[in-house]
Amino acid sequence: MSSHGSVIPMRSTPCGPLSGVAEVPGDKSISHRSLILGALAVGETRISGLLEGQDVLDTAAAMRAFGAEVVDHGGGNWSVHGVGVGGFAEPDQVIDCGNSGTGVRLIMGAMATSPIVATFTGDASLNKRPMARVTDPLALFGARAVGRSGGRLPMTIVGAADPVPVRYEVPVPSAQVKSAVLLAGLNAPGRTVVIEREATRDHTERMLAGFGAEIAVEETGEGRVITLTGQPELKPQVIAVPRDPSSAAFPVCAALIVPGSDVLVPGIGLNPTRAGLFTTLREMGADLTYENQREEGGEPVADLRARYSPDMEGIEVPPERAASMIDEYPILSVVAANARGRTMMRGVKELRVKESDRIDAMATGLRANGVEVEEGEDWWAVTGRGAGGVPGGAVCASHLDHRIAMSFLVLGMAAKAPVSVDDGGPIATSFPIFEGLMGGLGARIERAEA
Repeated sequence: MSSHGSVIPMRSTPCGPLSGVAEVPGDKSISHRSLILGALAVGETRISGLLEGQDVLDTAAAMRAFGAEVVDHGGGNWSVHGVGVGGFAEPDQVIDCGNSGTGVRLIMGAMATSPIVATFTGDASLNKRPMARVTDPLALFGARAVGRSGGRLPMTIVGAADPVPVRYEVPVPSAQVKSAVLLAGLNAPGRTVVIEREATRDHTERMLAGFGAEIAVEETGEGRVITLTGQPELKPQVIAVPRDPSSAAFPVCAALIVPGSDVLVPGIGLNPTRAGLFTTLREMGADLTYENQREEGGEPVADLRARYSPDMEGIEVPPERAASMIDEYPILSVVAANARGRTMMRGVKELRVKESDRIDAMATGLRANGVEVEEGEDWWAVTGRGAGGVPGGAVCASHLDHRIAMSFLVLGMAAKAPVSVDDGGPIATSFPIFEGLMGGLGARIERAEA
Protein backbone atom coordinates (compact mmCIF):
# COMPACT_ATOMS: atom_id res chain seq x y z
CA MET A 1 0.00 0.00 0.00
CA SER A 2 1.13 3.54 -0.68
CA SER A 3 2.41 5.64 2.19
CA HIS A 4 -0.71 7.80 2.54
CA GLY A 5 -3.46 6.04 0.61
CA SER A 6 -4.72 3.09 -1.37
CA VAL A 7 -2.81 1.05 -3.94
CA ILE A 8 -2.77 2.65 -7.41
CA PRO A 9 -1.74 0.20 -10.19
CA MET A 10 -0.48 1.97 -13.32
CA ARG A 11 0.36 0.98 -16.88
CA SER A 12 2.61 2.75 -19.39
CA THR A 13 1.99 2.06 -23.08
CA PRO A 14 4.47 2.60 -25.95
CA CYS A 15 3.93 6.12 -27.25
CA GLY A 16 4.83 8.50 -30.04
CA PRO A 17 7.43 11.28 -29.77
CA LEU A 18 7.56 13.22 -26.51
CA SER A 19 7.72 16.97 -27.02
CA GLY A 20 7.22 20.20 -25.14
CA VAL A 21 8.38 21.82 -21.93
CA ALA A 22 8.56 19.77 -18.73
CA GLU A 23 8.37 22.02 -15.69
CA VAL A 24 9.34 19.65 -12.90
CA PRO A 25 8.76 20.43 -9.21
CA GLY A 26 11.16 22.06 -6.79
CA ASP A 27 14.22 20.25 -5.47
CA LYS A 28 13.28 17.81 -2.71
CA SER A 29 16.60 18.06 -0.85
CA ILE A 30 16.52 21.85 -0.77
CA SER A 31 12.82 21.90 0.14
CA HIS A 32 13.40 19.74 3.24
CA ARG A 33 16.34 21.85 4.34
CA SER A 34 14.53 25.15 3.72
CA LEU A 35 11.78 24.16 6.15
CA ILE A 36 14.13 22.79 8.80
CA LEU A 37 16.62 25.67 8.72
CA GLY A 38 13.76 28.15 8.54
CA ALA A 39 12.40 26.60 11.73
CA LEU A 40 15.83 26.99 13.39
CA ALA A 41 16.22 30.64 12.37
CA VAL A 42 14.96 33.64 14.31
CA GLY A 43 12.27 35.41 12.27
CA GLU A 44 10.40 34.64 9.06
CA THR A 45 11.91 32.68 6.16
CA ARG A 46 10.02 32.92 2.87
CA ILE A 47 10.22 30.07 0.37
CA SER A 48 9.06 29.94 -3.25
CA GLY A 49 9.01 26.89 -5.49
CA LEU A 50 8.76 24.45 -2.57
CA LEU A 51 8.15 20.86 -3.63
CA GLU A 52 4.67 20.02 -2.36
CA GLY A 53 5.16 16.26 -2.47
CA GLN A 54 4.11 14.22 0.55
CA ASP A 55 7.69 13.83 1.85
CA VAL A 56 8.12 17.59 2.15
CA LEU A 57 4.60 18.13 3.51
CA ASP A 58 5.45 15.64 6.28
CA THR A 59 8.56 17.67 7.14
CA ALA A 60 6.45 20.86 7.24
CA ALA A 61 4.05 19.15 9.66
CA ALA A 62 7.00 18.04 11.80
CA MET A 63 8.33 21.61 12.04
CA ARG A 64 4.90 22.74 13.23
CA ALA A 65 4.97 19.98 15.85
CA PHE A 66 8.31 21.32 17.15
CA GLY A 67 6.83 24.80 17.55
CA ALA A 68 7.61 26.66 14.32
CA GLU A 69 4.86 28.55 12.49
CA VAL A 70 4.69 27.08 8.97
CA VAL A 71 2.21 28.61 6.53
CA ASP A 72 1.26 27.51 3.01
CA HIS A 73 0.44 30.63 0.98
CA GLY A 74 -0.41 28.65 -2.19
CA GLY A 75 1.41 28.13 -5.46
CA GLY A 76 4.55 26.71 -3.83
CA ASN A 77 4.97 29.82 -1.65
CA TRP A 78 5.50 29.12 2.04
CA SER A 79 6.72 30.94 5.13
CA VAL A 80 8.37 29.61 8.27
CA HIS A 81 8.56 31.67 11.44
CA GLY A 82 11.41 29.99 13.28
CA VAL A 83 12.05 29.38 16.97
CA GLY A 84 15.85 29.70 16.84
CA VAL A 85 18.65 27.18 17.39
CA GLY A 86 17.84 25.22 20.54
CA GLY A 87 14.27 26.54 20.53
CA PHE A 88 12.38 23.40 19.50
CA ALA A 89 9.43 22.56 21.76
CA GLU A 90 8.67 18.98 22.70
CA PRO A 91 6.02 17.64 20.29
CA ASP A 92 2.69 16.44 21.67
CA GLN A 93 2.31 13.63 19.12
CA VAL A 94 4.38 11.03 17.29
CA ILE A 95 6.19 12.55 14.29
CA ASP A 96 5.12 10.67 11.13
CA CYS A 97 7.69 11.13 8.35
CA GLY A 98 5.80 8.97 5.86
CA ASN A 99 8.19 7.65 3.22
CA SER A 100 11.01 10.14 3.76
CA GLY A 101 14.41 8.92 4.89
CA THR A 102 15.80 12.41 4.34
CA GLY A 103 13.08 14.02 6.44
CA VAL A 104 13.34 11.72 9.43
CA ARG A 105 17.14 11.66 9.57
CA LEU A 106 17.55 15.42 9.25
CA ILE A 107 14.82 16.13 11.80
CA MET A 108 16.39 13.68 14.26
CA GLY A 109 19.65 15.60 13.91
CA ALA A 110 17.96 18.98 14.33
CA MET A 111 16.30 17.98 17.64
CA ALA A 112 18.98 15.69 19.10
CA THR A 113 20.89 18.42 20.93
CA SER A 114 17.84 19.97 22.62
CA PRO A 115 16.53 18.66 25.99
CA ILE A 116 13.32 17.27 24.50
CA VAL A 117 11.94 13.85 23.59
CA ALA A 118 10.34 12.94 20.26
CA THR A 119 9.07 9.69 18.78
CA PHE A 120 9.34 9.08 15.03
CA THR A 121 7.54 6.66 12.73
CA GLY A 122 6.86 6.27 9.01
CA ASP A 123 5.22 4.07 6.42
CA ALA A 124 6.00 0.38 5.94
CA SER A 125 8.99 1.20 3.72
CA LEU A 126 10.56 3.80 6.02
CA ASN A 127 10.07 1.60 9.08
CA LYS A 128 12.31 -1.03 7.47
CA ARG A 129 15.21 1.38 6.86
CA PRO A 130 18.26 1.48 9.17
CA MET A 131 18.50 4.49 11.48
CA ALA A 132 21.62 3.49 13.43
CA ARG A 133 23.77 5.25 10.82
CA VAL A 134 22.27 8.48 12.21
CA THR A 135 21.59 7.60 15.84
CA ASP A 136 25.16 6.33 16.40
CA PRO A 137 26.79 9.72 15.70
CA LEU A 138 23.96 11.55 17.49
CA ALA A 139 24.82 9.50 20.59
CA LEU A 140 28.24 11.14 20.57
CA PHE A 141 26.52 14.47 21.25
CA GLY A 142 24.75 12.90 24.24
CA ALA A 143 21.41 11.96 22.62
CA ARG A 144 19.80 8.56 23.26
CA ALA A 145 17.71 6.48 20.87
CA VAL A 146 15.32 3.62 21.60
CA GLY A 147 13.78 1.83 18.65
CA ARG A 148 12.91 -1.55 17.22
CA SER A 149 15.52 -4.25 16.65
CA GLY A 150 18.09 -3.37 14.03
CA GLY A 151 17.77 0.33 14.87
CA ARG A 152 14.48 0.76 13.02
CA LEU A 153 11.41 2.95 13.43
CA PRO A 154 9.27 3.58 15.38
CA MET A 155 12.00 5.20 17.46
CA THR A 156 12.19 7.64 20.34
CA ILE A 157 15.04 10.16 20.54
CA VAL A 158 15.92 11.66 23.92
CA GLY A 159 17.76 14.87 23.14
CA ALA A 160 20.97 15.79 24.92
CA ALA A 161 20.48 18.19 27.84
CA ASP A 162 24.16 19.14 27.81
CA PRO A 163 25.39 18.43 24.26
CA VAL A 164 29.06 18.31 23.41
CA PRO A 165 30.58 18.99 19.98
CA VAL A 166 31.89 16.00 18.06
CA ARG A 167 34.40 15.07 15.40
CA TYR A 168 32.88 12.44 13.12
CA GLU A 169 34.09 10.66 10.02
CA VAL A 170 31.14 9.48 7.94
CA PRO A 171 31.73 5.73 7.32
CA VAL A 172 29.81 5.55 4.03
CA PRO A 173 28.99 8.40 1.63
CA SER A 174 25.67 9.78 2.89
CA ALA A 175 24.42 13.34 2.70
CA GLN A 176 21.67 12.40 5.17
CA VAL A 177 24.13 11.30 7.87
CA LYS A 178 26.43 14.27 7.27
CA SER A 179 23.50 16.67 7.42
CA ALA A 180 22.06 15.12 10.58
CA VAL A 181 25.41 15.56 12.37
CA LEU A 182 25.76 19.17 11.18
CA LEU A 183 22.21 20.03 12.27
CA ALA A 184 22.88 18.47 15.67
CA GLY A 185 26.10 20.49 15.87
CA LEU A 186 24.15 23.72 15.60
CA ASN A 187 23.10 23.52 19.26
CA ALA A 188 26.37 22.11 20.62
CA PRO A 189 28.94 24.57 22.01
CA GLY A 190 32.29 24.75 20.25
CA ARG A 191 33.12 23.25 16.89
CA THR A 192 31.62 20.14 15.34
CA VAL A 193 33.71 18.56 12.58
CA VAL A 194 32.43 16.16 9.92
CA ILE A 195 34.84 14.35 7.61
CA GLU A 196 33.66 12.64 4.42
CA ARG A 197 36.04 10.66 2.24
CA GLU A 198 33.77 11.11 -0.79
CA ALA A 199 31.87 14.33 -1.40
CA THR A 200 28.08 14.03 -1.16
CA ARG A 201 25.41 16.60 -2.02
CA ASP A 202 26.39 19.81 -0.25
CA HIS A 203 23.05 21.64 0.06
CA THR A 204 23.24 21.60 3.86
CA GLU A 205 26.65 23.31 3.93
CA ARG A 206 25.59 25.90 1.35
CA MET A 207 22.34 26.66 3.13
CA LEU A 208 23.87 26.81 6.61
CA ALA A 209 26.27 29.46 5.30
CA GLY A 210 23.36 31.29 3.71
CA PHE A 211 21.49 31.34 7.03
CA GLY A 212 24.53 32.88 8.71
CA ALA A 213 26.20 29.90 10.38
CA GLU A 214 29.98 29.90 10.71
CA ILE A 215 30.96 26.93 8.56
CA ALA A 216 34.17 26.10 6.72
CA VAL A 217 34.87 23.37 4.15
CA GLU A 218 38.40 22.21 3.41
CA GLU A 219 39.77 19.53 1.10
CA THR A 220 42.53 17.63 2.96
CA GLY A 221 44.37 14.33 2.86
CA GLU A 222 41.67 12.93 5.17
CA GLY A 223 38.96 13.96 2.73
CA ARG A 224 36.43 16.78 2.83
CA VAL A 225 36.52 18.37 6.29
CA ILE A 226 33.51 20.46 7.35
CA THR A 227 33.81 22.56 10.51
CA LEU A 228 30.71 24.15 12.07
CA THR A 229 30.77 26.56 15.01
CA GLY A 230 27.82 25.83 17.26
CA GLN A 231 25.09 27.99 18.78
CA PRO A 232 24.79 30.64 16.07
CA GLU A 233 21.74 32.84 15.60
CA LEU A 234 20.50 31.80 12.18
CA LYS A 235 19.08 34.65 10.13
CA PRO A 236 15.85 34.13 8.14
CA GLN A 237 16.20 33.94 4.37
CA VAL A 238 14.27 34.36 1.14
CA ILE A 239 14.72 31.09 -0.75
CA ALA A 240 13.83 30.30 -4.36
CA VAL A 241 14.00 26.52 -4.63
CA PRO A 242 15.52 25.36 -7.96
CA ARG A 243 13.81 22.54 -9.84
CA ASP A 244 14.81 19.04 -8.82
CA PRO A 245 17.46 17.27 -10.95
CA SER A 246 16.27 13.90 -9.60
CA SER A 247 12.77 14.61 -10.91
CA ALA A 248 14.14 16.06 -14.16
CA ALA A 249 15.83 12.70 -14.74
CA PHE A 250 12.52 11.09 -15.73
CA PRO A 251 11.40 13.36 -18.61
CA VAL A 252 15.04 13.69 -19.74
CA CYS A 253 15.60 9.93 -19.88
CA ALA A 254 12.19 9.30 -21.44
CA ALA A 255 13.02 11.75 -24.25
CA LEU A 256 16.34 10.00 -24.90
CA ILE A 257 14.72 6.58 -25.49
CA VAL A 258 11.36 7.43 -27.16
CA PRO A 259 11.82 7.88 -30.97
CA GLY A 260 11.49 11.42 -32.29
CA SER A 261 11.40 13.11 -28.88
CA ASP A 262 12.59 16.65 -28.12
CA VAL A 263 11.91 17.90 -24.58
CA LEU A 264 13.06 21.05 -22.74
CA VAL A 265 13.31 20.82 -18.93
CA PRO A 266 13.89 24.37 -17.62
CA GLY A 267 15.50 25.67 -14.46
CA ILE A 268 17.24 22.50 -13.24
CA GLY A 269 19.73 22.68 -10.39
CA LEU A 270 23.14 21.46 -11.56
CA ASN A 271 24.99 21.42 -8.26
CA PRO A 272 28.11 19.33 -9.00
CA THR A 273 27.22 16.99 -6.13
CA ARG A 274 23.89 16.18 -7.84
CA ALA A 275 24.55 16.21 -11.60
CA GLY A 276 26.31 12.87 -12.08
CA LEU A 277 23.46 11.35 -14.11
CA PHE A 278 23.60 14.04 -16.79
CA THR A 279 27.38 13.66 -17.11
CA THR A 280 26.92 9.89 -17.45
CA LEU A 281 24.19 10.20 -20.09
CA ARG A 282 26.37 12.46 -22.21
CA GLU A 283 29.24 9.98 -21.94
CA MET A 284 26.86 7.31 -23.27
CA GLY A 285 26.21 9.47 -26.32
CA ALA A 286 22.96 11.15 -25.27
CA ASP A 287 21.86 14.25 -27.15
CA LEU A 288 21.56 16.28 -23.94
CA THR A 289 22.53 19.94 -23.87
CA TYR A 290 22.62 22.67 -21.22
CA GLU A 291 21.03 25.96 -22.25
CA ASN A 292 20.82 29.32 -20.46
CA GLN A 293 23.34 28.38 -17.75
CA ARG A 294 23.12 30.68 -14.72
CA GLU A 295 23.24 30.87 -10.92
CA GLU A 296 20.18 31.16 -8.69
CA GLY A 297 20.28 31.25 -4.90
CA GLY A 298 23.90 30.15 -4.83
CA GLU A 299 23.21 27.07 -6.96
CA PRO A 300 24.17 26.53 -10.64
CA VAL A 301 21.09 26.18 -12.84
CA ALA A 302 20.44 25.47 -16.54
CA ASP A 303 17.68 24.48 -18.95
CA LEU A 304 18.15 20.90 -20.17
CA ARG A 305 17.24 19.89 -23.72
CA ALA A 306 16.98 16.15 -24.35
CA ARG A 307 16.47 14.63 -27.79
CA TYR A 308 15.97 11.02 -28.90
CA SER A 309 19.36 9.31 -28.93
CA PRO A 310 19.23 5.91 -30.68
CA ASP A 311 23.00 5.40 -30.74
CA MET A 312 23.79 5.41 -27.02
CA GLU A 313 26.43 2.95 -25.85
CA GLY A 314 26.85 1.23 -22.49
CA ILE A 315 29.74 2.50 -20.35
CA GLU A 316 31.47 1.83 -17.04
CA VAL A 317 30.14 4.45 -14.62
CA PRO A 318 33.00 5.60 -12.35
CA PRO A 319 32.32 4.43 -8.77
CA GLU A 320 33.42 7.81 -7.40
CA ARG A 321 30.46 9.35 -9.22
CA ALA A 322 27.92 7.28 -7.26
CA ALA A 323 27.33 9.84 -4.51
CA SER A 324 26.35 12.50 -7.06
CA MET A 325 23.69 10.33 -8.71
CA ILE A 326 22.71 7.71 -6.14
CA ASP A 327 18.98 8.32 -6.64
CA GLU A 328 19.28 8.19 -10.42
CA TYR A 329 20.63 4.66 -10.92
CA PRO A 330 17.14 3.15 -11.36
CA ILE A 331 16.28 5.43 -14.29
CA LEU A 332 19.84 5.12 -15.65
CA SER A 333 19.30 1.36 -15.81
CA VAL A 334 16.25 1.98 -18.02
CA VAL A 335 18.37 4.06 -20.41
CA ALA A 336 21.06 1.37 -20.28
CA ALA A 337 18.46 -1.23 -21.31
CA ASN A 338 17.84 0.84 -24.46
CA ALA A 339 21.53 1.39 -25.25
CA ARG A 340 23.95 -0.97 -26.98
CA GLY A 341 26.38 -3.00 -24.92
CA ARG A 342 26.92 -3.31 -21.19
CA THR A 343 26.56 -0.56 -18.59
CA MET A 344 28.46 -1.35 -15.40
CA MET A 345 27.58 0.47 -12.16
CA ARG A 346 29.94 0.01 -9.19
CA GLY A 347 30.19 1.49 -5.70
CA VAL A 348 26.40 1.49 -5.28
CA LYS A 349 25.76 -0.54 -2.11
CA GLU A 350 23.81 2.45 -0.73
CA LEU A 351 21.06 1.46 -3.21
CA ARG A 352 20.43 -1.63 -1.08
CA VAL A 353 19.09 0.49 1.83
CA LYS A 354 17.03 3.15 0.05
CA GLU A 355 13.20 3.17 0.05
CA SER A 356 13.64 -0.36 -1.27
CA ASP A 357 16.59 -2.53 -2.28
CA ARG A 358 16.76 -0.64 -5.55
CA ILE A 359 19.28 -2.98 -7.19
CA ASP A 360 17.11 -6.01 -6.54
CA ALA A 361 13.88 -4.19 -7.47
CA MET A 362 15.21 -2.90 -10.79
CA ALA A 363 17.06 -6.11 -11.66
CA THR A 364 13.94 -8.21 -11.06
CA GLY A 365 11.69 -5.91 -13.08
CA LEU A 366 14.13 -5.46 -15.97
CA ARG A 367 14.60 -9.23 -16.26
CA ALA A 368 10.84 -9.68 -16.34
CA ASN A 369 10.76 -7.26 -19.27
CA GLY A 370 13.43 -9.19 -21.20
CA VAL A 371 16.60 -7.34 -20.19
CA GLU A 372 19.76 -9.12 -18.98
CA VAL A 373 20.98 -7.89 -15.57
CA GLU A 374 23.84 -9.10 -13.39
CA GLU A 375 24.25 -7.94 -9.79
CA GLY A 376 26.46 -8.12 -6.72
CA GLU A 377 26.34 -6.55 -3.29
CA ASP A 378 28.02 -3.34 -4.46
CA TRP A 379 27.51 -3.39 -8.24
CA TRP A 380 25.15 -4.22 -11.06
CA ALA A 381 25.37 -4.39 -14.84
CA VAL A 382 22.69 -4.01 -17.51
CA THR A 383 23.22 -5.44 -21.00
CA GLY A 384 21.33 -3.18 -23.37
CA ARG A 385 19.09 -4.38 -26.17
CA GLY A 386 19.55 -1.28 -28.31
CA ALA A 387 17.03 1.37 -29.28
CA GLY A 388 13.50 -0.05 -29.19
CA GLY A 389 14.73 -3.51 -28.30
CA VAL A 390 13.16 -4.01 -24.86
CA PRO A 391 10.27 -6.53 -25.09
CA GLY A 392 8.32 -5.18 -22.07
CA GLY A 393 4.98 -6.70 -21.15
CA ALA A 394 5.59 -7.34 -17.45
CA VAL A 395 4.02 -6.14 -14.21
CA CYS A 396 6.75 -4.79 -11.89
CA ALA A 397 6.70 -4.38 -8.11
CA SER A 398 7.37 -0.83 -6.93
CA HIS A 399 8.13 -1.85 -3.32
CA LEU A 400 6.62 1.44 -2.04
CA ASP A 401 9.44 3.24 -3.88
CA HIS A 402 8.59 6.28 -5.99
CA ARG A 403 11.73 6.08 -8.15
CA ILE A 404 11.20 2.40 -8.95
CA ALA A 405 7.61 3.08 -10.02
CA MET A 406 8.53 6.03 -12.26
CA SER A 407 11.49 4.20 -13.81
CA PHE A 408 9.35 1.26 -14.96
CA LEU A 409 6.68 3.60 -16.31
CA VAL A 410 9.38 5.32 -18.39
CA LEU A 411 10.54 1.88 -19.58
CA GLY A 412 7.02 1.21 -20.88
CA MET A 413 7.08 4.33 -23.06
CA ALA A 414 9.83 2.86 -25.26
CA ALA A 415 9.25 -0.91 -24.91
CA LYS A 416 7.51 -3.12 -27.48
CA ALA A 417 4.67 -3.92 -25.06
CA PRO A 418 3.18 -2.01 -22.12
CA VAL A 419 4.90 -2.11 -18.73
CA SER A 420 2.86 -1.97 -15.51
CA VAL A 421 3.64 -1.26 -11.87
CA ASP A 422 1.66 -2.76 -9.02
CA ASP A 423 1.47 0.53 -7.12
CA GLY A 424 2.23 4.02 -8.45
CA GLY A 425 0.88 5.71 -5.32
CA PRO A 426 4.34 6.40 -3.82
CA ILE A 427 5.14 8.70 -6.78
CA ALA A 428 3.23 11.42 -4.89
CA THR A 429 5.97 11.53 -2.25
CA SER A 430 8.41 13.29 -4.58
CA PHE A 431 6.76 14.04 -7.96
CA PRO A 432 3.01 14.53 -7.48
CA ILE A 433 2.54 15.96 -11.00
CA PHE A 434 4.43 13.12 -12.75
CA GLU A 435 1.40 11.63 -14.54
CA GLY A 436 0.07 14.94 -15.80
CA LEU A 437 3.46 16.27 -16.81
CA MET A 438 4.44 13.15 -18.75
CA GLY A 439 0.98 12.95 -20.31
CA GLY A 440 1.33 16.55 -21.47
CA LEU A 441 4.52 15.56 -23.31
CA GLY A 442 2.76 12.68 -25.06
CA ALA A 443 3.23 9.73 -22.72
CA ARG A 444 0.39 7.22 -22.22
CA ILE A 445 0.10 6.35 -18.54
CA GLU A 446 -3.14 4.86 -17.26
CA ARG A 447 -4.42 4.02 -13.82
CA ALA A 448 -6.02 0.61 -13.33
CA GLU A 449 -8.36 -0.66 -10.65
CA ALA A 450 -6.58 -2.18 -7.66
